[in-house]
Amino acid sequence: MIRHAQSENNAIWDRTGSSNGRSPDPLLTEIGQQQARHLGQHIAQNWHQADPDNDAHNRLGFRFSHLYSSLMVRAVATGTAIADRVGLPLVAWETIHETGGIFERDEETYERTGLPGPNRAYFEAHHPNLVLPDSLGEAGWWERPYEPRVQAMERAKRFLDELQQRHGGDDRVAIVTHGGFFVAVLRTLFGFATLDNEEGENRIWLHAHNTSITRLNFGEGRVDLLYLNRLDHLPTDLIT
Repeated sequence: MIRHAQSENNAIWDRTGSSNGRSPDPLLTEIGQQQARHLGQHIAQNWHQADPDNDAHNRLGFRFSHLYSSLMVRAVATGTAIADRVGLPLVAWETIHETGGIFERDEETYERTGLPGPNRAYFEAHHPNLVLPDSLGEAGWWERPYEPRVQAMERAKRFLDELQQRHGGDDRVAIVTHGGFFVAVLRTLFGFATLDNEEGENRIWLHAHNTSITRLNFGEGRVDLLYLNRLDHLPTDLIT
C-alpha cells in the first residue's frame, strides 16, 4: 500500500491545522510532485533483477505484477509517476478512494455535500494512460452523497474481498491509495475496528506519510505486516 504524494489539501493542513479552503479533489503540490518522482525512481531500481518473494524488506527492488490507483487525481498522479518508470499499466480501482469520497464542506456549518467528481472525458484528457473502468461515463465517478466513516470501514472489507478475488498465488499488487483508507484497511485486517472511544472516534491511528510504502503478505489464513510507513526514498526535507 502506497499513500499518494502531498496534495494541496495536505499542505493546507500542514500550514494551518485546518481544512478551511480545501479542494474536493486536490492536485499535487510542487513538493508532492518531487516526492512522486523520488518514489517512481526508487521503485524502478533493480526492477528486472528484483526477487520480492525472497526479499521481505524489498532491499533489492519491488517488481510489482499489478499497479492500481484510486480515481482521485492525487493518487492517479502519484501512480503515474510509478507506471511511467516501470512500464506497468496503471489501473483505476474505485474501491480504494479516500474516506468521504468527493465532497465540498461548508466552512460555517461543516455540512458535507457529495459532488460528481471527474468523468471519463476528464481522465482521457489529463491522464490518457490510466486504465478506466468500463462503467465510467460522462457522469462523474463519484456522484453520490458524502461517505460516513462506518461505510468506509465496510468498503475496506469489500476491498479485501475484491483483492482476494482478483489476485492470488505469486501476484505482487501495489495500490496507490489514501491515509484514511489505509487506516480502515489495517483496522479491518488486525481487529482494530472496535477500538473507538465513546464518541465513535479513533483511539488508534496508524500513520502513513505521503508516498510511504507498507507491505503486507497474504497467505492461507494468515496476514503478515512486513513493514509500515517506509520512506527510504525521500530526503528528509521532502517528508510530509
